Amino acid sequence: MLHRTFLGMATAVAILSAPLAALAQSMAPASDAPVTIRFYNYNLASAGIGRDATVEMLDSFAEAHPTIKVEGVAVPSADVMSRVQADVVAGQGPDIAQIVFSDLDYVVTNFGAPALEDIVPAGELEAHLAGIFPNGVELGRLDGKTYGLAYVFSTPVLFYNADVFRAAGLNPDAPPRTWDEVKSAALAIRSSTGKTGLIAGIFSPFDWMFQGLIRSNGGRVLSEDRKQLMFAEPEAVEALAILRDMAKSGAMENATTANGIEAMSSGQVGMYLTTSVVQASLLKGAAGKWELRAAAMPAFGDRPAVPTNSGSALVVFTQDPLKQRAAWELMKHLTSDYAYTIITSKIGYLPLRQSTIDGEAHLAPWLRENPLALPNIQQLSRMEPWVPHPGPNYRQIVTTMMNAAEQAVFGEGDPATILAEAQKRAQALMPR
Repeated sequence: MLHRTFLGMATAVAILSAPLAALAQSMAPASDAPVTIRFYNYNLASAGIGRDATVEMLDSFAEAHPTIKVEGVAVPSADVMSRVQADVVAGQGPDIAQIVFSDLDYVVTNFGAPALEDIVPAGELEAHLAGIFPNGVELGRLDGKTYGLAYVFSTPVLFYNADVFRAAGLNPDAPPRTWDEVKSAALAIRSSTGKTGLIAGIFSPFDWMFQGLIRSNGGRVLSEDRKQLMFAEPEAVEALAILRDMAKSGAMENATTANGIEAMSSGQVGMYLTTSVVQASLLKGAAGKWELRAAAMPAFGDRPAVPTNSGSALVVFTQDPLKQRAAWELMKHLTSDYAYTIITSKIGYLPLRQSTIDGEAHLAPWLRENPLALPNIQQLSRMEPWVPHPGPNYRQIVTTMMNAAEQAVFGEGDPATILAEAQKRAQALMPR
């Protein structure tokens, strides 16, 4: 029933949005005319620093743009798409929204979200994008056009407990760089301290970190033309077989995101591979009790690790030229040196401008005092996009893939067979 409702709503949205895409036009020039825009934001729905930092940025925007009123609509990240769909069908959708990267293809295909190249004057767009890392710009691009600006995101970070390392006879100044080294360190931690060696936050409802894992071993989960699933290919099977060996040996344990954060914060885990956004929670748990450090995503032998990104982009939905101008001004503000300074220092996500990193008025002083952020920042140069799956069944495809990956590592049965059977089921859900 839920699946039929989702598809029915998707059809309605497609019918409504198809003519809107054709009506896309250049936004209005800068104007003092009062305008109100609706902004769907999942950080506003969070408790604590994520919400507080977002409110701070929106307040500063209001001061700089007194004629633009932003109605911030708090929507949990898991509910953004269903809320957007329902509201678009009802004729009251967002003018701009924070969209998880895995939802980007669906938004562009079904909601008529305009490419920035089609609405923003070329000179303005070029000037704003000029200071952003090129591979950061790529995160919001599909088929050669920019539909979103990377807003809040991370790459995989290996957080580790330096005190646990010392207790296990390991050198905290030389953290593991490869999966083999991670396994050795994890086994030493377990045998010497009785604590959990490693929790890897790879097996979540989202596949961003899983994509990076497979890319790091030379594979892909989706072909470059985005038509064929590839998560059962030899490179993927080999990567998961290595993790399966770690799980069977006792080096790695499975945990939900919430349980992983809790276990690491309490000092019961040696290493935790996850998103940098949990850094604040881990620091709070470690304060006065143990020393938290961070390292880059582990590699497979001599292959360079390929970190992929989590997070979201800012996407324009409105077709009204005046509201498009207001939404663009908000996008520029939220992807500026000022905003990335707050996003990194107060929430824990990555900055996308070198000027933000180097600026003495921005992050430079904070980074000198907070080296935990450096491994994440250093991975920016090697980062590849979290690739969204195509078609209306994209979430079912990801669920099928991630359930199979988790079973291949922590369950029984042959990993190659598990993945092949799941890929066959998931491929049947792909567009034809």
